[in-house]
Amino acid sequence: MQQKISLFLIDLALILLTVSAKPFYFYQKIPRVIHKIEIKIKGNSTVGKYTCATILYKKDTLNLEALEKNTIKATIPMTSIDCGHRIMTKDLQSTVKVKTFPNSYVTISNLKFTANNTYKCTLVFTLTNKTLTYKDFVLTYSKSTQQATGILPLTFSDLGLSPPVKMGGIIKVKNEIEVNFDLFFGYRINLAGELIPLQLET
Repeated sequence: MQQKISLFLIDLALILLTVSAKPFYFYQKIPRVIHKIEIKIKGNSTVGKYTCATILYKKDTLNLEALEKNTIKATIPMTSIDCGHRIMTKDLQSTVKVKTFPNSYVTISNLKFTANNTYKCTLVFTLTNKTLTYKDFVLTYSKSTQQATGILPLTFSDLGLSPPVKMGGIIKVKNEIEVNFDLFFGYRINLAGELIPLQLET
């Protein structure tokens, strides 16, 4: 009788272990809330390097560790892009035709963890009338700044544009540019659905 009870208990334990043997993802139920998206366009010219940036303040939820598909869409105002220099700002706005195309559009989807705080996603980026799609775009998440950053090497030619040229060709902007996408996380959502400010790590 005791032997049957022991066998029953062993079988029951095996069943419980089998049922509960699902992978556990520590961060899966702690989504982050984006509060700011920044796009930077970096490049070089015959007079030096330049960086132009535009910021969108936006609250949106993105779960960096979830297994299900994650999607975030953003409309970025190109009319507010700033290069830190009035003439350069005006030239770039003219180059990307902000009067005709005042916004750029970014969609990030299918976000999946790879390793070492690195994620892969599908990026769809529209600037002027060109839409570019990248299926394995890499985002790197930094706990110290609570932001995810992706870098996209491009050329003005990829966008169907010509680099600005000024002063009869004396000042030329190189064709190669780098577009940085920065997603800033300000909050996490706890199990009660409350917004908890994220602490920057030093």
